[in-house]
Amino acid sequence: MALSTPLSQMSVALPTGLDGSSRSMIKVQSISFTEKSRGLLLRLDSKSRSLSVKKRSTICMSLQQASRSKVSVTPLELEDPKETPLNLYRPKEPYTATIVSVERMVGPQAPGETCHIVIDHDGNVPYWEGQSYGVIPPGENPKKPGAPHNVRLYSIASTRYGDSFDGKTASLCVRRALYYDPETGKEDPSKAGVCSNFLCNSKPGDKVKITGPSGKVMLLPEDDPKATHIMIATGTGVAPFRGYLRRMFMEDVPSFKFDGLAWLFLGVANTDSLLYDEEFASYLKDYPENFRYDKALSREEKNKKGGKMYVQDKIEEYSDEIFKLLDNGAHIYFCGLKGMMPGIQDTLKRVAEERGESWEQKLTQLRKNKQWHVEVY
Repeated sequence: MALSTPLSQMSVALPTGLDGSSRSMIKVQSISFTEKSRGLLLRLDSKSRSLSVKKRSTICMSLQQASRSKVSVTPLELEDPKETPLNLYRPKEPYTATIVSVERMVGPQAPGETCHIVIDHDGNVPYWEGQSYGVIPPGENPKKPGAPHNVRLYSIASTRYGDSFDGKTASLCVRRALYYDPETGKEDPSKAGVCSNFLCNSKPGDKVKITGPSGKVMLLPEDDPKATHIMIATGTGVAPFRGYLRRMFMEDVPSFKFDGLAWLFLGVANTDSLLYDEEFASYLKDYPENFRYDKALSREEKNKKGGKMYVQDKIEEYSDEIFKLLDNGAHIYFCGLKGMMPGIQDTLKRVAEERGESWEQKLTQLRKNKQWHVEVY
């Protein structure tokens, strides 16, 4: 995130809620976000003391993100439940939520399109970081005439408080699924992903049927504030990790403190394909002792053998350190396309053997200790 000038000591009131009603006092002179896809652009004229706010999106990237001060969230009652919220709404009786915004997140050179989608559930479908929502696209199932489409699961890309910090929204990170005929090379709309295209084509105010929340394997363990969390993602698999990191470094939750290490490995095709990069870069700047961020850009970087740089190659670069952290109790998470796992497993197995260890035994122990978390699709 780029700042045009340092912060001054002038206070202004900025609406942070979706309806503009919630206001926070923020000290600022001139701030401009130069993100390629989202954020707020603010200017304060030092002579007239007039504030103009241009809302480029509703993702609500808070001004406090520009410094180490954190964002207040509400309602704090979302911290109270001891039991994980599960399947509050099921496919036969889904909840009808409302689309708040749909923002393209990637640059022009990215292969494909990925969107950040904010959904208003009005606080009726609470969830925890690491869970998923199900989405039922409109229309009927072509394989079951008269029946609705099957549920598609999407990892939630926000904390329980949502991007508006009021506990009423959830965010999804969705890549538009398109199909190209291998012979002609032309797009075949009839085979496009029904749900991803429905979501990416949605407009503010559109209705969307959701189910869930579901999933427990990717829940963020919070019993040890000094724990180490190693997060490995490809593409939209970064969604749950964005939620973790906002909870760790952006939000001010009195009952949650993090003073450990969060280490994110993100694999994408190229620089234009990076997701939430400015957000992660700001944490790296503000919390260098607690956050590490490594990227694998397969179409721009080479691994040590001269081939494309995939996330498993980046893991191999730091394998000794990763294994030591795991030996000391670190949690390791994987999220993304299922095709990512064989390459990663092969790399970890090779590294273990080089260290004179049995990967099968080590993996069994990691699972037994609940340090190994995998969600692939």
